[in-house]
Amino acid sequence: MQPKAILFDLDGVLVDSLDAWWHALNDALRHFKMDEMPKEEFVSKYWGYDLYTNIKRANLPLEVGISCSRFYIKHLDKVKLHPEVPHILESFKDVKKGLVTNTPRDCTEKVLKKFDLGKYFDVIVTGDDVSRGKPDPEIIFKACNHLNVDPRETVLIGDTESDVRAGSMAGCYVIGVKVNGDMRIEDISELLDVLRVGTSTRAV
Repeated sequence: MQPKAILFDLDGVLVDSLDAWWHALNDALRHFKMDEMPKEEFVSKYWGYDLYTNIKRANLPLEVGISCSRFYIKHLDKVKLHPEVPHILESFKDVKKGLVTNTPRDCTEKVLKKFDLGKYFDVIVTGDDVSRGKPDPEIIFKACNHLNVDPRETVLIGDTESDVRAGSMAGCYVIGVKVNGDMRIEDISELLDVLRVGTSTRAV
C-alpha cells in the first residue's frame, strides 16, 4: 500500500547545510566573545536538534541563537542541494508532501527560495511553528493534521536519530538516510527505488 503522504526533513536530507550552521554558530560565538565550538562537538552533541533547544543545552545566552540565525543567512553559499532532489520531489507529485524541519522559518524560507523547492510541498512546518522541535513528534502531528492524513499512513524521511525518534513516536514509517529507521538508505537518490519496498513491509 502506498503512503498517503511523505514528510521530508530539510537539513541533511534535501540539502547539506552542516557547514553553514557550524560557521554561523561560531560567528555568533565570536560576536559575543565566546569560545568557538569544534566541528566534531557540534556534530556529536547538537546536530539534528532545533536551534533554541541546543542553545539551552549548551547553556548559551538566547542572543547567541538569534545571532546564529542571522549569520546563517550569510553562509547560504555553503548550503548545497542534493542534485537528485528536484527529480525525486517531482516524481512524487501525486502524493501529498510536507517539509518538517527544526530550522527556524526565516532560514528555511531562504533555503527553499534559493533552490526553488517550496513549490513541491503542501505544508511546511518549521521549528518556529511548534513548541517543541524534533525529537518531539509535535511537528509530525502538525504536518499530518494539515495534510489530513494519519501518521500511520505516512512516510518520514530523515537523517538523524532526532528524526527517527520523532517519526517513530508519531507512528510514521521512517526511512533513515545514513541512520537506522524502519528502513535505512545511504543516499536519498535510492528513495525512488526503495520506497515501494519500504512501505510494503508494514501497513502504512
